[in-house]
Amino acid sequence: MLKLIKEFKKKDFILIFFCVILIVFQVWLDLKLPDYMSKITALVQTEGTKVFDVLKQGGYMLLCAGGSLISAFIVGYMTSYISATFSKRTRKTLFEKVQSFSMEEIKKFRTSSLITRTTNDITNIQMFISMGLQMIIKAPITAVWAILKILGKGWQWSLATGASVFVLLTVIVILMISVFPKFKIVQKLIDSINELTRENLNGIRVVRAFNAEKYQEDKFEKGNDKLTKTQIFNQKMMSIMSPTMYLVMNVLTLSIYAIGSNLLSNAGMFDRLTIFSNMVVFSSYAMQVIMSFLMLAMIFIMYPRASVSATRINEVLNTNTKIVDGNFDGDTKSVGEIEFKNVSFKYPDADEYVLKNISFKANKGDTIAIIGSTGSGKSTIVNLIMRFYDVTDGEILIDGVNIKEYKQEVLHEKLGYVPQKAVMFNGSVEYNIGYGKNKISDKKIKEASKIAQASEFVEKMPNKYNSNVSQGGTNISGGQKQRLAIARAIAKDPEIYVFDDSFSALDYKTDYVLRKELKRSTKDVTNIIIAQRIGTIINADKIIVLDKGKTVGVGTHKQLLKKCKVYKEIALSQLTKEELENE
Repeated sequence: MLKLIKEFKKKDFILIFFCVILIVFQVWLDLKLPDYMSKITALVQTEGTKVFDVLKQGGYMLLCAGGSLISAFIVGYMTSYISATFSKRTRKTLFEKVQSFSMEEIKKFRTSSLITRTTNDITNIQMFISMGLQMIIKAPITAVWAILKILGKGWQWSLATGASVFVLLTVIVILMISVFPKFKIVQKLIDSINELTRENLNGIRVVRAFNAEKYQEDKFEKGNDKLTKTQIFNQKMMSIMSPTMYLVMNVLTLSIYAIGSNLLSNAGMFDRLTIFSNMVVFSSYAMQVIMSFLMLAMIFIMYPRASVSATRINEVLNTNTKIVDGNFDGDTKSVGEIEFKNVSFKYPDADEYVLKNISFKANKGDTIAIIGSTGSGKSTIVNLIMRFYDVTDGEILIDGVNIKEYKQEVLHEKLGYVPQKAVMFNGSVEYNIGYGKNKISDKKIKEASKIAQASEFVEKMPNKYNSNVSQGGTNISGGQKQRLAIARAIAKDPEIYVFDDSFSALDYKTDYVLRKELKRSTKDVTNIIIAQRIGTIINADKIIVLDKGKTVGVGTHKQLLKKCKVYKEIALSQLTKEELENE
């Protein structure tokens, strides 16, 4: 928690300073009330007292109560502002940190957990700062000040108050020991519930297609039931606090008056007024002491959850990403050139290499196709080019510079990436095509859409390029999403296109026309195409065949048919001999 508190700004500390002053003023006013009550008690029992004198002391009490209320209102406003702005900054910092993560760190924390940490955990801390900041300052000041006020007014009453405080502290310690570990479990269970909900929503079509609603409900119910039982246990334990506090307060009040009645019965006539007045004052101050510990108890109730949340947030903030930004952002001698030099790679915590000693080079304007069976490492090559992961051995050069030396922003500016699964964002067609660019002309968007063969369906939409696309592209077909994703890469105007099996959702005709248009309009741009279909890569300048992470063939379509057994098997599985000969 302290690591996060260090993130307070200068303005926050100034506001906290003013909060301390106002809280001290508020406590002083609260502790003046028993003094005026003591004077009223003495006045009532004194012969010849005028009503005005009693009302005067009562007026002072009202002024103190009003001043305390105003101070509390101002302090509440300032602490709310401090907690809200702190949460805003922390949420922003956390989001930016996650943005810098490589795929390894994201998989380590899991998407659902990162969402919980950015929302639920930060809310827990905000609540603790908003309420706890007031209590942390007010409780000790009130307790110490009230104790100093009652010193010397009767050791019997002091002993009763001390015993009450001891009971309260014992209950608080027992609750802390019992509940604190459970709060850690609760946050992990919330992560699990989020994961189950997210999984169900993403796979809702499959769930319904296989009549698996009951299975999903049972699966969710199991996690939900476990979370509920844990939270009920925490609530039951915490519910002990309130009745215990009120029991202690009432017993203490009873003890004070019992002790006072005994002292009054044994005191002389002239001492009784003083003892009675002290008893009234002591009773009020003792309640202030108990209320102070009640505030501390509230802090102890909120702190465990906030502490767990702070630990979870710090885990993310303190995680060092494996993908370290380089420093290079200058000009290069060559443009649109990419080269793999003896690249080998294995995923984190894996024993076997996914890629082994891969080497190839693409010059400006070349079209390099990569094909292979499932699990041969095709998409891994894309992940390495985009630097979602770093190579285990060897190096990748773009324009003659190792990609590790580039600033990631500069590296990604050179690359036009189209993923295997098209990603659409909630917004207009224009927004999705021009995504990531601060400003892109309508002409450029329309041109990119035309090349990607997307204009034919976009022009038929109600508002054309201003038509809305739902998050994930749920209101358009898979082929349409893929064409918009390709248009997005074209609009970026990169040096190198990286297509990760991006044509698989397209029919053969659209695939052919799109690649033809792409070749015509971007003839000086390098293309790296990962594909499953022979028809997509048949005209590539160079085809690289992968099998179990190794290069088993390099050449043109005709060359590979003659000398590469793996390529020929793939080709014959899709086309007949006659079709291959015609191609």
